[in-house]
Amino acid sequence: MLRLRLKPELENRLAELAAKTGRTKTFYAIQAIEQQLDDIEDYYLAENSYQDWITNGKKTYTMDEVFD
Repeated sequence: MLRLRLKPELENRLAELAAKTGRTKTFYAIQAIEQQLDDIEDYYLAENSYQDWITNGKKTYTMDEVFD
């Protein structure tokens, strides 16, 4: 179970969206969290891969070097 305390402005926006679309506030909160988690996970996975690349001393090549 997760409980959130939203700023009043955000709570109002969420309530208005839910009322206009006939969906629940919970539906939109879950949708927003899922989308944001996907982005955050992608960022951290990419950052971790980059740090491993640098730590292991791997070299990158320019397009000119590759096609030379």
